[in-house]
Amino acid sequence: MKTVFALLFSLLLSHFGVSQSNFTSKVIGVGVVVADIDKSLDFYVNGIGMVKTGTFTINDEFSKRSGLANGTPTQVTILKLENSPDATDWKLMSFGKKAGHPRPKFIQDDTGMQYITINVKALKPIIDRLTKMNVSFRGSTPIPLNDKAHFVLVQDPDGTFIELIGPLE
Repeated sequence: MKTVFALLFSLLLSHFGVSQSNFTSKVIGVGVVVADIDKSLDFYVNGIGMVKTGTFTINDEFSKRSGLANGTPTQVTILKLENSPDATDWKLMSFGKKAGHPRPKFIQDDTGMQYITINVKALKPIIDRLTKMNVSFRGSTPIPLNDKAHFVLVQDPDGTFIELIGPLE
């Protein structure tokens, strides 16, 4: 009986293991189309503190063949929270035009990806940088979440909400 149970248990584990191993990376790269690439790079690099880790070009042929941008080329700038292969790629690109919808005031104002959450070691340096950049803080943030963590909410230049969570100092 123990052998049958062990066999069934190992089959179950192998089944679940296979279903979880379809991916070559545990990181999801996020592509973000922005109205003004310079303004967005300034916000994410100098305000939030991300690092630029690379760029690549989507040429007109690949843009058309892939179905991404119907033949419109663009340059993509890759940002990360740290320069590590395990860090998420935050890929910014611009086609030089503003959004075709109003800037959201709250996350329920639109569909699709509305916010990201960034856990930080200390909020105060980020709050100070964003304040110097005249970035508006949403709600009554920072809000204490517990004895160690606070919550801060801002929006990037295109309206994506950025949740920052961590200790003040």
